[in-house]
Amino acid sequence: MMTVDHAVKDSTRPKPAAWLAMGGVCGLAWASGLRGVMAVFAGPGSTFSWSGTFGWIVVPGVAVGMLLAWADHLRRTGGPRRDRLRHRLALSPLLFSAVLFSDPAGLAQLLKDGIGGGALAIPLFGIMGGYALSTRGLLWARVLCRVVLLAPVPAGLAALLLTGAAIGPRDAWMFLSIYSFVLVLGIACAIPHRPR
Repeated sequence: MMTVDHAVKDSTRPKPAAWLAMGGVCGLAWASGLRGVMAVFAGPGSTFSWSGTFGWIVVPGVAVGMLLAWADHLRRTGGPRRDRLRHRLALSPLLFSAVLFSDPAGLAQLLKDGIGGGALAIPLFGIMGGYALSTRGLLWARVLCRVVLLAPVPAGLAALLLTGAAIGPRDAWMFLSIYSFVLVLGIACAIPHRPR
């Protein structure tokens, strides 16, 4: 028999559709913000297209947000059988990398000169961040992920000191913006790893 406490708890627990909607909105905000930073980074030559902006950034961002929210719903309501599924959902940011495989020319250009590498690097750093923040898996692997995730800060400072390059406010803002987007994705990717 269900007690009053359980009835209240069940009535206040968000339904799956609410989780998906919340995740989708978070993914939309994250992907739209990242697209804005990308436009500033590219400079005046930056162009917007329906397929590039929506097909390869905004729509995958919404989907990733929804999948990570679904992982949190499974974590809160599922049992051991659902754990495998939610742990796999930590890899959902790889949807951003689909653009590299949609056109053979895009993959060839990545291999040739690295253009498009962000479509692979940002999801991988996000997944790595999620694993680094988790309490699952091998401790040495999580520590290694933390070191790799934090490495851009001292590496960037060392490069500035060695080259003597002056850093302006735009450069600092650009670095902090991109780095914060990666960290936010890492925090989101930690959701599927959290204990039930």
